[in-house]
Amino acid sequence: MTHIDYYFATVSPFTYLAGTRLEEIAARHGATVTYKPLDVMGLFGRTGGQPPKDRHESRRAYRLQEMRRQGAKHGMALNLQPMFWPTNPAPSSYAIIAAQAAGGGDMGALVHGITRACWAEEKNIAEDDVIRAALTAAGFDAGLADSGMLAGAEAYAANLEEAVSRGVFGAPSYVVGDQIFWGQDRLEDLDLHLAGKL
Repeated sequence: MTHIDYYFATVSPFTYLAGTRLEEIAARHGATVTYKPLDVMGLFGRTGGQPPKDRHESRRAYRLQEMRRQGAKHGMALNLQPMFWPTNPAPSSYAIIAAQAAGGGDMGALVHGITRACWAEEKNIAEDDVIRAALTAAGFDAGLADSGMLAGAEAYAANLEEAVSRGVFGAPSYVVGDQIFWGQDRLEDLDLHLAGKL
């Protein structure tokens, strides 16, 4: 069975803009997915990238144009400058790690719910009540927001190390074997790859 390692950041607008298309693609091809939230700012620092605030003005302007276009293309509400961004991605990432370990809910809905809260609903995804609401909406126990903090922190750090070792340099990235698909705008290529066409 084909497996997809999904490296993403809960504070990434492009993770939000992926919606639940990854899950639709995986279902179509009978592929499994492992969700690997990571510290994208740490990833940039390790792989030659820069946080958005430190990029040249032309790059920052293009990023906003691309966010607006991708939101419109996929019919998704998007605030280009959300009230609670940047924020601490660790608590929401730990909750996702705990939810994956516990099982029983919809992981795609959880990731999308958390990123939507940041990029479309003006909510602070570092706050417990926001995380708990996303867990509940995706069919998980809200108490997962309070459990497994040490294990979550260890997995979060390990995800970053693993991503760097595998050649991942941005989020979201979808990895199948030695093939890396970077960005939600490469989901079509991932789909074609899984179909044996790329």
